[in-house]
This record gives sequence, C-alpha cells and structure tokens, in this order.
Amino acid sequence: MTDFTLSTDAEGIATLTWDCPGKSMNVMSLDGLAELDKLIDAALADEAVKGIVITSGKDGSFAGGMDLNLLATLKEEAGDNPAQGLFDGVMQMHALLRKIELAGMDPKTKKGGKPIAAALPGTAAGIGLELPLATHRIFVADNPKARIGLPEIMVGIFPGAGGTTRLVRKLGAMGASPFLLEGKMVEPKKAKGAGIVDEVVADPLAAAKDWVKTAKDADIVKPWDAKGYKMPGGAPYHPAGFMTFVGASAMVNGRTQGAFPAAKALLSAVYEGALVDFDTALRIEARWFTHVLMNPSSGAMIRSLFVNKEALEKGAVRPEGIPDQRVKKIGVLGAGMMGSGIALVSAQAGMEVVLVDRDQAAADKGKAYTEAYLDKGIKRGKVTAETKEAMLNQITATPDLEHLKGCDLIIEAVFEDPKVKAEMTQKVEAVIPEDCIFASNTSTLPITGLAKASSRPEQFIGIHFFSPVEKMFLVEIIKGKQTGPRAVAKALDYVRQIRKTPIVVNDARFFYCNRCIIPYVNEGARMITEGVAPALVDNAARQLGFPVGPIQLTDETSIDLGAKIARATKEAMGNAYPASAADDPIFWMEDLGRLGRKTKAGFFDYDEAGKRQGYWKGMHDKFPLAETQPDLIEVQERLMFVQVLEAVRALEEGVLEDIREGDVGAVLAWGFAPWSGGPFSWLDIIGAEYAAERCDQLEAAYGARFKCPDLLREMAEKGQSFYSRFAPEAKAA
Repeated sequence: MTDFTLSTDAEGIATLTWDCPGKSMNVMSLDGLAELDKLIDAALADEAVKGIVITSGKDGSFAGGMDLNLLATLKEEAGDNPAQGLFDGVMQMHALLRKIELAGMDPKTKKGGKPIAAALPGTAAGIGLELPLATHRIFVADNPKARIGLPEIMVGIFPGAGGTTRLVRKLGAMGASPFLLEGKMVEPKKAKGAGIVDEVVADPLAAAKDWVKTAKDADIVKPWDAKGYKMPGGAPYHPAGFMTFVGASAMVNGRTQGAFPAAKALLSAVYEGALVDFDTALRIEARWFTHVLMNPSSGAMIRSLFVNKEALEKGAVRPEGIPDQRVKKIGVLGAGMMGSGIALVSAQAGMEVVLVDRDQAAADKGKAYTEAYLDKGIKRGKVTAETKEAMLNQITATPDLEHLKGCDLIIEAVFEDPKVKAEMTQKVEAVIPEDCIFASNTSTLPITGLAKASSRPEQFIGIHFFSPVEKMFLVEIIKGKQTGPRAVAKALDYVRQIRKTPIVVNDARFFYCNRCIIPYVNEGARMITEGVAPALVDNAARQLGFPVGPIQLTDETSIDLGAKIARATKEAMGNAYPASAADDPIFWMEDLGRLGRKTKAGFFDYDEAGKRQGYWKGMHDKFPLAETQPDLIEVQERLMFVQVLEAVRALEEGVLEDIREGDVGAVLAWGFAPWSGGPFSWLDIIGAEYAAERCDQLEAAYGARFKCPDLLREMAEKGQSFYSRFAPEAKAA
C-alpha cells in the first residue's frame, strides 16, 4: 500500500496522486516522502513525460499536514545528536521540494524544465500547502468549505518545509504575516485574493493539465529564481522593508510577550532569510525550525494541542461497548446567555432544539440570540438567508414543557441555585422519555448533589460549557457518583457533534477547570492585599502567555460573581472553609458597588463605552502599595504553582482520570500558558525535583496552599515525570 501513485496519459501529462490508505485526509510520513521523491525522479527522467500534475485522491481535500510522529522519528534515529537528525531530515524535505521547483531545468539558463502544477480538490494545510507552493502553478477547487493555510504556529512550531521562505518571497513579510504568525486559514477565493494560490476553478485537475500542456520555460521560473528579483514590500535593508520588520518585531512581542518560542524563531527565520539568496534562506529556515523542535515547549504544545486534543475528540475516554448516542432532539432549559449559546451550537450541528424559559418573551429573547449571530454571519458573507431560515426553524422557543417530549438529551442552564435546579429537574423528568439523558450546565455545584432530585441518577450528568459557548473550544463533562456509562457516552457524542473538545472528570466542588482557575484569581487578589502593584501581577501573567491577568479576569467575569462563589462555598463547607485574604478585596469592592466591567467600575476605571482606563487608584487607600515590589519571577511562580498544584491534587483525588484531559482542558478552558502544553507538561519541563523544592520555598514564604502534594513529592524522589508515569501507554503497560 502506497501513499503516492503515478500515471501518464497519451499526451505525456503525468498525474501524481496523493492518497493515504485508511485516512480521511492525506498526511505526510517518512515513507510518503521517500515515495514522492522516487516518483518525482522517475517523472523528470522519463522523456515521454511533458509535465506533471500533483493532486489528491481524497474528495474535498488535498492534505492536512505532516504526521508529527515523523519529527519524533527523526530525533530518535539520530541517537545522541537529535538536533542533527532533525536538521538533516528537514534539509531532505527542502531538497525534494526544491527538486520539484527547479523541475530539471538548466541551472544557468533556467530552461528545459518540466512544468509542474498542483490541483487541490479542497483543504490544504501545513505541508499540504508547502508542497503546492513549490510547484509552478496552484489550482484549487471552488469549494467554500475548503481551507488553505499554514496553521503550524497554533501548535508551537512554524512552517519548516519551505513554507515560511516561499510565502514571504511570494507575498512579502507584511502579506505573509497573517498566515505565518496567526496561522490564518482561508477559503480558496480569499487565498487567491491574498496571492497564495493562482486559480480557483470548478475542475482543478483538468485546469492544471491544460496549463501544463501550454506552459513555457518562463512560466515555470519562480520569481526568486529569476534575475533581478526583489522581495514584495522590500527586504530588511530597504527603507520600506526595514520599517516592516521593525513593526513585525514589535507586533510579535506585543502579542506574545516573549512567551512563545515559535513566534520569535519564525520572525528570525524570516528576517535572516530575507538577507540572503533563496537556497541559503531555506537552510536558515531549517536551522530555526530545528531550534524550535528542540525546545521542550514545542513538544509539549504538539502533544497537548494536536495529539492529545485529537485523541480526546475521537473518543479516547469514551466508555466501551456503548452504541452511538448521537443527539437528534435536545431540550435546553433556560434561555439566558448560556442557554441561548447552547441552543445556537446545537442548531448549528443540525439538531432539533427546544429552548424553554419561564414565559414566551424570555424564550423568544433566547432564540433571538441565534438570529443576531446569523445576521452577523450574513453581513460577513459566511451565512446565507436560506441557512438562517433553516436554523431558526430548528429552534422552538417556548415556556411549555410539553414540547420536550421526544428529546433524547436535556441540558439545564437555569439559575445557579440547587433548589431551582431540583424543581426544574423533577418537572422535566415527568415529561421526557425514560431513556432521555439529563445534564446540568452548572459551573460550581456538585453533580452528585443535584442528581438527588432526579429519579434516574444514572442518567444524570454534568455538561459544563464556558462562556461564550459559541467561541469557547472546551466542554467539561462531570460524572456524578451514580452517573452511568451511557450518560457519559451521550455527553461525549453530543460534544463531538457540536465540534468541541471534551474532557471527562469525576464530581467534586468546582470540578477541574474552576478548581484550578479560582486559585489563580485568588492569588492576584492576595497580592493586592500585600501591596503588590496590580500592573505587575497582570503583566507577569501575560508574560507567561495567559490571555489576561488574574485582576483583569476578575473584572471581566464580575466581582459579585466571585463574592457569590465565596459565600456559597463557605456555606457548603462550614468550618472547613479556608479563610483567605483573597476574599477581602472582593467583598470590599462588592460593598462599594464596583462590580467590574459590567458596571464600568471595578479594579479598573472605565469610560462610558466600557473601555479600560487604567487601574483604579482608590484600591490603594485600603491596600497601600508596598515600597519594595517583588521580583517578576517570584510573582510568576506564585501564579503558576497555585494552579498546577490544584491540578496535581485533582489527579491525586481521582477528579482527573487522565492527564491528557488535565493539560488540554487547562489550555482550552482558561488559556493556561499554551506554550507549556498545560500544567502537567509544565511540571515535566521544569522537573518534579525542582517543583517539589520550589513548593517548599513557596509554602514557607506564603502558606499551606503551596504545600507539595504527596504525589509530586514521591515523583521527585523517584525521578519520574507525569507523562512517563501517567500517559495512557504507561498505564496500559
């Protein structure tokens, strides 16, 4: 079985078809590279071949990228010198794509080469675009669902098979930046408009063959191989180009705060490559690519944001032996912001939706959320009027519970009060089918307690969405003590339908995600009481890669919500509630009516439009700034350790069953330092021994919340890492 096949027609046009057996989308492997190299050599050497078209045997896609195990194999096979192994392997890829680009032409005259075109049936990502960029003309199917781009930066690397160098040479640094630095993926017509591809046609294979038949020597010489080539927008030593690179450097550092190694390496490869000839630029790209791959951050990001995320989405933790539980009709209880968002994403997935609220006006308001969302899509040209009408017809907004008959899943998103939820559970269970799964969208209330109101606790589960539902990628599924496997399978299949990433955890107060993020917010509040400058706290977090600092996050989510959670927790835990200085500024601000962004007054001042105007200086009347401010690293380690130690405790206590879920959940739910790969990956990067030692120091300085968990202490003594001890393959062994 091969990934590539070659056939030649009577007119001398060779068609090289990429079709990986058993895969829904083509991916490049080491064997595939060897096959492609061999077939390109054969086609270029065959006098009967006048030109070549590279295409895909997959309907609607060309290729989804590279098999990332390829990179691991290159490192492993190199033995004691993995960097050399990676560099040599990457240079072999460059040599192959350069062979396609030069196509057998005379190196001096640039004549005598064979035209090579790419015919893309649809999506082309990563190496799936880097390969076409090395051909002489790219034809793409007019398929609005297809996406074209180089998303590598999103998983901690950058395009390292020539994509970086070629795209910058083709579009200029400014034109290439959205696709390289942001990993932007666009539909074919926008890719053509940007200059990435050449033609968008109904039949790319036929169009490519027609072009190959008439292509002349001048048509196949790339601009950077032609005499007198000048980079679009100017090279770094050109006045215009100089300003572009100065701006790009400022932009990258402004967005990443220096926390993401791949972005810095990418910018270096672009800048240094733009100073030299094309082949030297490819070598520079390969060196920076190797540099990134040798950084433990890239391995952690690839593992969490690609390998583990994909495994969870494909059902890695789904109970075995349970038949397909795909949702056909869903009932959503509560048409507030969360319920409205759940109704929207469910309708987008093609489900029949019943959206219930106390009266018709409230239910209609919830449905209007979907209408407003679709109207925005129509304005951007992403939604048609027909699509809008069809989706709205899928949603029944009503106060009448009788409409819930026939539902196979209910998601309750009513007021966060156990009594209200219990009453709604009993009313709804009297109407819905006996086999219907009932889920609560609570963010803090234990599922086992809520399930007591149910006559079918084995069919009761937690499905915790994050706000706004349509934008957030993660869904946290919570198993109560009596939750059965079919309920878990139902929740997982539903999350897969709405194209989000699930994690499954066992029941406990705050579950997993909130359990870890609340200490992050609290640590920021504690530092205010200690006189630490709030700008130092928030900027320390941003320089770790967090999207927002803990103080800003408190304002965004509302201060009274924090106060409410603290009071509810204290009521539930009684004397066991850990008294915390973090509560002081929260309750004080609540008393002052400064509730955050929603009231345009919180830890920040706001203008009339709700834009932040700087930290509120009045907080220092009660919590004066300390004369001596702590070291940046000290602040950062407090913010990191207070979260990761909760993650370790969640694993110890069995709330987490799989560390993959702990890492993926942390990054997707609250943006935990994505460069680290998540809390367990971060602990593996710094090492258990150092982590345990640092815990002791932080505990001595700041208190018991930094006490080293027994599990981490044991791992430090044994020299273990989390992924060597708890990875699925390690547990299976």
